[in-house]
Amino acid sequence: MMRNTWFISGMAILLGGCVNLAPDYVRPAAPVPAAWSAASSQGTTQQDAGAIDWRSFFMDARLREVIGLTLANNRDLRVAVLNIEKARAQYRIQDADSYPSLDMTAAGSVARSPAAGAAAVISRRQSVQLGFSSYELDFFGRLKNLSEAALAGYQYNIETQRSVQISLVAEVAGIWLTLAADSERLQLAQSTLKSQQISYALSQRSHQIGAISGLDLSTAQASVEAAQVDIGNYISRLQQDANALNLLAGVAVPAALLPDSIPASAALLLPVKGGLSSDLLLRRPDVLAAEQVLIAANADIGAARAAFFPSITLTAQGGSVSSSLGGLFKAGSGAWSFLPSIDVPIFNAGRNRASLDAAKISKDINIANYEKAIQTAFREVADALAERATLDQRLGAQQRLTGATAKSYRLSEARYRSGIDSYLNSLVAERSWYGARQNLISLHLIDQANRIALYKAMGGGWNGN
Repeated sequence: MMRNTWFISGMAILLGGCVNLAPDYVRPAAPVPAAWSAASSQGTTQQDAGAIDWRSFFMDARLREVIGLTLANNRDLRVAVLNIEKARAQYRIQDADSYPSLDMTAAGSVARSPAAGAAAVISRRQSVQLGFSSYELDFFGRLKNLSEAALAGYQYNIETQRSVQISLVAEVAGIWLTLAADSERLQLAQSTLKSQQISYALSQRSHQIGAISGLDLSTAQASVEAAQVDIGNYISRLQQDANALNLLAGVAVPAALLPDSIPASAALLLPVKGGLSSDLLLRRPDVLAAEQVLIAANADIGAARAAFFPSITLTAQGGSVSSSLGGLFKAGSGAWSFLPSIDVPIFNAGRNRASLDAAKISKDINIANYEKAIQTAFREVADALAERATLDQRLGAQQRLTGATAKSYRLSEARYRSGIDSYLNSLVAERSWYGARQNLISLHLIDQANRIALYKAMGGGWNGN
């Protein structure tokens, strides 16, 4: 009799999954141009960012250590990893419904029945049963499609974790570089304050002997106070940068890993040629995650369609029954049962139709979300390339401007010391030089941030943990 149970179980597995009512999945066409404009990336050559590990992309050893700390301790990334484990377990739960669940039951009972005019009857029953209950034959692919949807959910969480890592690496690098820029600005403000304090002290002595007017003295004092305001501002910003970095890292970042100026090359400049195919966007984890949601929605349509058809479930058991333990496994004690059932949907007030309509609409929504993810990715790359196209020119012009304002300040200062010009002209020249140096620091930061933005936008940064 046990063989009958195994035979029934084997037939159930073979019969399951005969038809799949889900639509054939076709990846939607990317709603973006086939390539980026050659003008936005002039003078460079192509390389796939996804093939470059973040350890190779970031050239500063301190920055690499900070990123390593972050990947080991950041809570958002930890949650993303745990979501993968949770989704894997949920997939295993759903997939288990495709197979019979075998159970063994051992039971015993004793009953006493009173009898009129005779001794009471005591009956005993012992049994051992092996079988499965309520196993659904997946003729129309309902269980298979639910399993496919759960698998897509698992893949979605994998791609989401990769996307979180890319964003995290880029954000940490951006804050680290911002801290470097603010540190450099603070040093510039402090050196400017020292210079202006010296000038103010000289102006005070000159005013005492009547060599300069009170206007010049007040102007010199205003410059000192303005520099002190800048110093206080940058000290505050530095602390805020450090707080943001510590939050992302999940631990206090050692002071030895904090920069005091922007490195000349904290990150590589990705070589990306004009006319680069936009198909590269399909490798971005966030785009892949959006596609997995679409795949799950496609499978849900199959499960919703299967609800229109009959469902067949099987319950079968086989084993041994006896009135005593000693007789359980003797000849003639075998017992089995086979209980098939069929559920035919006849009327449910349009529930199945509404469920199918909702599944189809959900798929259309996820197609739109997938297309939007591609469009967003295309714009991010296009914006980074557009900024890259003029950055070298802007940096060169700003460096020349800084040199010219430095020369102008030295000449104005010499003319003031010689009594040819007023202090106001010297102060204006010094402020121009100060502003030019501040702008140069900002452009260096923009240059490094643009390299990181291009790397992130093209899907780099998650290879290697």
